[in-house]
Amino acid sequence: MKKFSYILIFLLAFSWSCNDDDFLDREPTNILLDHQVWNDESLILSVISDLYFRIPEYQTVDNWASYADFDEAFASNFGDYWRHKNNEWGYGDWSLWNYDYIRELNLYIQKASSELTDELDPAVKARFVAEGRFLRAVNYFELVKRMGGVPLILEPLSYDFSGDASYLEYPRAKESEVYDFILSELDEIKNDLPNDTEVKSRATQGVVLAMKSRVALYAASIAKYGVNTPSVSLPGGEVGIPASMADGYYTIALDAAEELINNGPYSLYEKKEDLSENFSSLFIDKANNPEVIFVRDFVQSERWDGRANLWTLWNQPWSGAEDLEGGRTNPSLNLVQSFEMLDNTFQTFETMSGGDYVYFDSPIDMFAGRDARLAGTVMLPGSKFKGKDLDIWAGYILADGTIVTGDEFGQRKELPGTDTPRQVVGFDGPIDGREFSAQSGFYVRKFMDTATGSGQRGLKSDRWWVRYRLGEVYLNAAEAAFELGDEDAAAEYLNVLRRRAGFTIDLTAADLSFDRIAHERKVELAFEGHQLWDMKRWRLAHVVWNGEQEPLTDQPWKADEVSTRVFGLWPYKYYEPGSPNNEKYVFKQVVPGQVTGADRFRLGNYYSFINDDIRNNNPQIVKNPNQ
Repeated sequence: MKKFSYILIFLLAFSWSCNDDDFLDREPTNILLDHQVWNDESLILSVISDLYFRIPEYQTVDNWASYADFDEAFASNFGDYWRHKNNEWGYGDWSLWNYDYIRELNLYIQKASSELTDELDPAVKARFVAEGRFLRAVNYFELVKRMGGVPLILEPLSYDFSGDASYLEYPRAKESEVYDFILSELDEIKNDLPNDTEVKSRATQGVVLAMKSRVALYAASIAKYGVNTPSVSLPGGEVGIPASMADGYYTIALDAAEELINNGPYSLYEKKEDLSENFSSLFIDKANNPEVIFVRDFVQSERWDGRANLWTLWNQPWSGAEDLEGGRTNPSLNLVQSFEMLDNTFQTFETMSGGDYVYFDSPIDMFAGRDARLAGTVMLPGSKFKGKDLDIWAGYILADGTIVTGDEFGQRKELPGTDTPRQVVGFDGPIDGREFSAQSGFYVRKFMDTATGSGQRGLKSDRWWVRYRLGEVYLNAAEAAFELGDEDAAAEYLNVLRRRAGFTIDLTAADLSFDRIAHERKVELAFEGHQLWDMKRWRLAHVVWNGEQEPLTDQPWKADEVSTRVFGLWPYKYYEPGSPNNEKYVFKQVVPGQVTGADRFRLGNYYSFINDDIRNNNPQIVKNPNQ
């Protein structure tokens, strides 16, 4: 009875209070209503900022280990050695089906386009709408390059609870239709965006053109080179693009690239006299950087959720580490030997001559006379980082070939004929199987922050992740021009980048080949997240990563050379007291002990697996081929 009385009193009190018009008219204090958000420029910006933050990506500075998935790098971390033991990738690797994100983008575009934003300045409103459409185009590009043709859903879908959801089932569009949609969207939104080089983390006219050149180039090369893998297609066009469409896409790619190169406000980064330092600075200089077009920016703060990045912490040389970790991404010898000599020749690293070692006064001498991009991308033995000498050497080699080394950084032992321990291995390694040591003989340089404290877990790095830059646009222009038969233009676009890298002998039209185009992308764009997608669109992935344990190629200029394992190059000190070569450096080519498998890319990997649940829920979704 007492309980019933309490309930009655509560209901009476509630019904009395609800007759108060002022009470009923009050707006909630814990949520923002549409008319509050969409009339406020700063609140709309917060909404679109969250959508920018959620752009799906694969290889970035937030995901160091992904660079060890192929032949660019070795993963010097106990928990990631498996990457060098597995022989093949699953069909679901690189899969994406994020229609929840697309729904949010469609809702954003719908509201930003509606009368809710009519009180905004028309130019501001148009920019916000264009940004939503840009992000939707970005996402569809991520989908199509992973999955092939996908359903093109351009409005927020809602279920009517009728029991029949068939009207929500969209079929996959043709792969070409998705590319065409992306290109059309970019054209339509371009003039509603600013043309401002100071805007790096939001959409601009510059990134629209840069993205257009990339998107069209992907479509073009799939159309041209898809004939080499006829089974990688579907009869409805959901996978595969007709070869007849290739030239049209190449033309779009070239036109977009040339418009940005010739008429855009961007220019190549050329601030530093030292060409290697200039190249490495391009990726960390946030002050009036003329080359960088579009980034994911980071800030140093106390937030835990990735507003600053850990790339420098994860990859700093062990000998100068500001925290008790580093050295995870070890660039491969496969990549390092791809950088040419400055006389335009390719040379592998010769470790022996006439049955004897090749001797060097300093380990850095092994790499002299090469493309400046090498030292701007890779920390080499004998180089510096943050003003400190790297200590990369694997031990002593005695005159009889015996090796004296250690299993701890900088370990000390007695050498023959001595009774005083001395250091027998570098403080950066390489030590086989020892995480954080330079197990390939190298550390990564690109994107590494030189600021004090950037290698500390409590501070981290605020350097950005560069998504688009003018250097890539030159490469896009070169490739498109070459494929359209204009070798002179293609050569000149490559020469612009090569001159910055220290080359003084220009390439001519006669020097141009597909191998040359692919090579320039490999060395210019290393660790920028292009390798997988380039190999897929050229239909070379199954050729280069064929599962066979082949020796390291001696033809690093060839795009189709097998490269299924990570190789290393280790410097040693030579020990023979009284010899003129005593304490000089020699090198050995190695396969790190943790590299026991050979990468195998199957035809079914060209397009990722669409989950059974997705296909069961929507019978119109056809399965990708070869799976």
